Amino acid sequence: MAEHPSSDVKAVHVRILGRVQRVGFRFWTIDEASRRGLDGWVRNRLDGSFEAIFIGRSQDVDDILRACGEGPPAALVNCVIQSEVDEAVKSSLVGEGFSARQTG
Repeated sequence: MAEHPSSDVKAVHVRILGRVQRVGFRFWTIDEASRRGLDGWVRNRLDGSFEAIFIGRSQDVDDILRACGEGPPAALVNCVIQSEVDEAVKSSLVGEGFSARQTG
């Protein structure tokens, strides 16, 4: 992620429910996040949901959150649950890029 004033940096944890596994959601999210220069990670969850942390400029994070409400063409998103990211977690991920994590 490019350097931005800290007041412009937004960090959000999301869980996405619906038909979100085996539809390319992880790869689609990695592409979308990388295109926007976001830091964070994405993974499938054992309960069938999808989880991600997005960190970046407020506008870019808002844009990917809107996009996640639709997802890739084969997905069917029922719900996007957002929560704040702990400052320590945010600090540990800034500048690390965006990656996939193991299902958990």
